[in-house]
Amino acid sequence: MRYNTRHKKEKRPYKIVVALAVLAIIMTFMVSIAANSGTAALRPTEDKITHELMKRDSMKSVAAFSKVYSVLMSPRCVNCHPAGEVPLQGDDSHLHAMLPQRGKDGKGILTMKCANCHQPENTPGTHTPPGSPNWHLPPADMKMVFEGRSPRELAMQIIDPEKNGNKDMKALIAHADDELVKWGWQPGEGRTLPPLSHKEFKEAWITWLKNGAYAPSN
Repeated sequence: MRYNTRHKKEKRPYKIVVALAVLAIIMTFMVSIAANSGTAALRPTEDKITHELMKRDSMKSVAAFSKVYSVLMSPRCVNCHPAGEVPLQGDDSHLHAMLPQRGKDGKGILTMKCANCHQPENTPGTHTPPGSPNWHLPPADMKMVFEGRSPRELAMQIIDPEKNGNKDMKALIAHADDELVKWGWQPGEGRTLPPLSHKEFKEAWITWLKNGAYAPSN
């Protein structure tokens, strides 16, 4: 009897080890199935995105950019993308009356910061400071000049990471919904809207980019 009791006690750890091993195999198998299932579910979307980004239709792309260009050359865009260091203002794009400077970060210099006058929202009334969160010009090291640019020059500048703020395709598409960009369609009293709605602009912007981002010929 003593022998049998000791024998049974020695068997129990072995059974526990076997049970744990079987459980581990089952869990590994279930995790593998879940992972494969998730990957399979993502593949159609990933393939679609890849396919869309690989489209190349120069005529469609250039036609879309002509619409994009009409918006980017409107005062609502050009005024914050000047050739010089002073922003522009008004529908005639004249120099800002206060003559503020761009500054290193695009937000002004010394005590004359953009945010001193440009609040998170438009100031009520005509000829009052417009406003939006994070109001600024492009920074000094990435000026993104629109003023005076031809369609070809502007298109090539926009898609050049060394000139567009290091934006890739995904970032450029997302930029259409930037709060300061969208302000252009809510500029406050007395300011002309861009020639297209924001929805039309965004559609043209994405069409231009996804069909090759071709630059028009001069």
